Amino acid sequence: MKSVIIYKGKYGATRQYAEWLGAALHIPIKTPEELSEADIKMYDFIIMGSSVYIGKLLIREWIKRYAGVLKNKKVILFVVCGSGKAQEKILKQNIPEGLFESLHIFFLPGRLIQSKLSWKDRFMLRMGAMLVKDTESKKFMLQDRDNVKEENINAIVSVSSDVLEADSISL
Repeated sequence: MKSVIIYKGKYGATRQYAEWLGAALHIPIKTPEELSEADIKMYDFIIMGSSVYIGKLLIREWIKRYAGVLKNKKVILFVVCGSGKAQEKILKQNIPEGLFESLHIFFLPGRLIQSKLSWKDRFMLRMGAMLVKDTESKKFMLQDRDNVKEENINAIVSVSSDVLEADSISL
């Protein structure tokens, strides 16, 4: 089964998960910019990873562009975000309806290190926190955290191994 991991992130957490998955499953990793439609068509199994930026998947436009091709593939999507809140809303706003039902979706915890953010992102984060009324939520938004750990990919590795093994048995 021809397989690939496609990822798009901003500060490195999504790339780290993609690298761990690639090593665990012996699957190459690529960015969306490295693949043409012809390339995508030749893959049977695709793992896509994206971070979330202001409620949007960074890989969103790529998914929309290739939704018709992806619909006929075995596809896993992992979403890297800082908060477990609004997961369903993120998916509904970013995944085309016809594709949504056929995806295996995993949410993975991300990281937020204020000193590594661009000045624009730091500013936007602080502005967003000012709009939040709940003190605990506000505090959480502005607190550094790094929850990117290799064991977070275990469920994806398990499901992917099942997909890859099932295909090799059916051949």
